Amino acid sequence: MAILKTGASVFLTGEPGSGKTHTINRYVAWLRDHGIEPALTASTGIAATHVSGMTVHSWSGIGIKSVLTPYDLDNISSNERVYKRLVKVKVLIIDEVSMLDARTLGMVDSVCRAVRRNHQPFGGMQVVLVGDFFQLPPVNREKEGSQFAFESDVWTKLQPTVCYLTEQYRQDDPRFLAVLSAIRSNDLHEVHLSTLEGRASSHQAAPKDIVKLFSHNFDVDRINDRELAVLAGDARAFAMETRGPEHLIASLQRGCLSPEKLCLKPGAAVMFTRNSPQGRFVNGTLGSVVGFGTETGFPIVKTLDGAKIEAEPMEWKIEDQGRPLASVKQVPLRLAWAMTIHKSQGMSLDAALMDLGAAFEYGQGYVALSRVRRLAGLFLLGLNRRALEVHPEILDQDRVFRAESLAAGDRAAERSDEERTAVEQAFILASGGKLAVEKKAKVSSVGAIRADFPKAYARWSEQEEQQLTDLFREGTPIKEIARQLERKRGGITSRLKKLGLLQAEEG
Repeated sequence: MAILKTGASVFLTGEPGSGKTHTINRYVAWLRDHGIEPALTASTGIAATHVSGMTVHSWSGIGIKSVLTPYDLDNISSNERVYKRLVKVKVLIIDEVSMLDARTLGMVDSVCRAVRRNHQPFGGMQVVLVGDFFQLPPVNREKEGSQFAFESDVWTKLQPTVCYLTEQYRQDDPRFLAVLSAIRSNDLHEVHLSTLEGRASSHQAAPKDIVKLFSHNFDVDRINDRELAVLAGDARAFAMETRGPEHLIASLQRGCLSPEKLCLKPGAAVMFTRNSPQGRFVNGTLGSVVGFGTETGFPIVKTLDGAKIEAEPMEWKIEDQGRPLASVKQVPLRLAWAMTIHKSQGMSLDAALMDLGAAFEYGQGYVALSRVRRLAGLFLLGLNRRALEVHPEILDQDRVFRAESLAAGDRAAERSDEERTAVEQAFILASGGKLAVEKKAKVSSVGAIRADFPKAYARWSEQEEQQLTDLFREGTPIKEIARQLERKRGGITSRLKKLGLLQAEEG
């Protein structure tokens, strides 16, 4: 955050679940607190919906072009919408940059320089590139001349400061983490293969409504349609509401994980496709439909941990400089007997049954495996060695990124508080922002709190969550649960809400 606030262009990376999205959300909030509205874009429609932005192709006006001629550049620069969009922005964020090839990144740079009449990379904007090159590569990687984004000339000229997040927040299972780390470093040993093979022999014990991940759309559609048809009764349909220009609505619909027409029956396996602002569910929470609200008609979902949640419609939107351009509204669910590995990128799943026997692309197996929180939630139908391979170019480049990140951290640490504040303020003013006084919450020392509550702010293990669940369902008072688990009462109630237990009990 300290580096981002200086206005330096940054490549924010790290393994799945390391907090890239969380960090970007924090930075966007900081910018907005100071009156600076960033351009939020992504390499794919699905990723764009996660940041309430648009694809970088649409934002820059390049669309589906694979080559940018001088004539194209002149046309785009003359487009009033694109001109107004690009000339004002001071900060450009591009999510899932691993799926953007070098040529496309170069075209976006060319448009920015032409429109802004500034020969610096991207016309002098702060550019924040977010992603993990160990995950899915550019879709047109096989095309002649296609390269990873970091191999582009503009990346070299931009020289983004690398910020490599190394803490892991999705998985807390040491054996599973060891397997994922071994795949990432191309250092798989017999012990890791044995661990995965153990999960391959467990697929028959997989829960009935568990999501299945496949490499191809054909398998996904076939399974979801078949399973829904088997259920008794008529399907209840929920139509997507739309607002805005047709081309933007079409872009949102392509990226939205909830379908344009959602058909459900009691017993349908479903997955939430958005994060709940109240923390009741996240993108990837699994469950099954147990009925429909008597007054609202909205589906009621029983999640895997037993909570019952009425799924009310939520909004996906495209914004430009804080101004809504288009939106779609739908119940944040999708059928979840099966989905593609591609669409699972960015999700956290409690459990999944996956077939990696047909994996055909570097990173596919790694993306699929790293969606799951714990080894106990992983069930394998098939596995091939290609599924466990990462691209050799990425292995070499990853060492470079890690070294650059360490050096950047050392440089940032050398800067005094006074210097950092001066640079931040200069960046805010240069971006047309305001030096608003940020309200600072009263901060207590974690060390002092842990003198009374030894496990305050520590991660929850699976065993602790089970103990919490048992104590709560036995009717143990919150104060007593806090004493037994050596945590603050606020931490107990927060975890109960996250697990859906408070809502379930109150309902």
